[in-house]
Amino acid sequence: MKIPSGLIGLINFVLLVTLTACTSSLTIPQEPEQKSLLIHAARVFDGKNIRTNTSVLITDGLIAQIDIREAFKSSDAKVIDLGDATLLPGFIELHAHLAFQHIPADIVLKHGITTIRDVGGPLHKPYGGNGSLRVLTSGPIITAPGGYPIPALGTENIAIAVDTERQARETVDNLIDGGAVVIKVALEPGGEVGAPWASSHRHHTGSGHDNFLHNTAHAKKSWPLLPENIVEAIVDEAHNRGRKVTAHLGEAKGAKIAIDAGIDEWAHMPCEIIPEALLKKALAHKVKIVTTLDTLSKCHGVNENAKTWALLGGELLYGAEIAHPDIPWGIDAQELLAMMHSTNMQPLEVLRSATSKSGQHLNRPLLGTLQPGAPADMIAVKGDPTQALKILEYPDLVMSGGKIIFNNFKIR
Repeated sequence: MKIPSGLIGLINFVLLVTLTACTSSLTIPQEPEQKSLLIHAARVFDGKNIRTNTSVLITDGLIAQIDIREAFKSSDAKVIDLGDATLLPGFIELHAHLAFQHIPADIVLKHGITTIRDVGGPLHKPYGGNGSLRVLTSGPIITAPGGYPIPALGTENIAIAVDTERQARETVDNLIDGGAVVIKVALEPGGEVGAPWASSHRHHTGSGHDNFLHNTAHAKKSWPLLPENIVEAIVDEAHNRGRKVTAHLGEAKGAKIAIDAGIDEWAHMPCEIIPEALLKKALAHKVKIVTTLDTLSKCHGVNENAKTWALLGGELLYGAEIAHPDIPWGIDAQELLAMMHSTNMQPLEVLRSATSKSGQHLNRPLLGTLQPGAPADMIAVKGDPTQALKILEYPDLVMSGGKIIFNNFKIR
């Protein structure tokens, strides 16, 4: 007997529905994506102190909890047990030329720097920090017409010349509107012996800066400086907009202008010896100095300035000036060692300068710390870095915003 075509279609439909229902009843529900990660470590540097037998819980890219290991027995998070290793906040590099010199951000991040401040380069809004290098910028350097670094590098993406107070204020506003987290000025007459900007050191990048350094190796320079009233206008406008001002300077004349105009930070330890009276005045004005001791190691005044500054109680902040010759594209252990040798700082003080103290200086007090609410920007090294700072240059774990960038440890 022939079955009508309409009945065949109905039978097929019923079979399909039945098969679908059976298949659905056998489907294993998928586990939700794991958003928490628990890290156990023999030592945890939380930005201020070393803690032992401590664990850190990360949820949604932030530090959720830090406590003794036993406090997390009921946690269902994925686990990384670092064993005999040290967990630290990612380092903050306060003086770099990443964009201008085309340094690969992923290499810098992989080698322990999770936040970088570009001081002298293209202007942009802050970005990164969620699986990539967090990059902050000053934008171009404000300088006098014909002042450093214009004779060598021109103005594109590196310098802006101003010659009136009104122009200075407008420039500050434009930089801040464009994303600058700090304003940088140049107070550099040139000629300091041993300074990279006045010597024949060669850059790795083969940029125009190379030719500049080569061509000016034997030239005694006298670049024009911004007058104090214009620097005061820059500082006043920046402070009104909630920004600090940092100054490139290398000798006493530039330092005096910076102090008298109220500049907040020196972007370098000065190359030439600064009279103690000026350093005391800078300290009274609460100036902070970014180290760059490794970069400026050939300057005869750097170590003496650092020693005097430390003895006076001045604050030093870590900065190695990534992009300069012989400076690693990441954490520079030689910079950390130079800070200790020049100032008698202890290892923990040096680590604080590159983490929590730098975060506070950036007005981001959770940055550079491992405490609840802080971004999970972290690194880990096998062993104890306070006994061997060199191991920090090659971390075994790097995280940015809770995302693993590099990991030599097992996850379970």
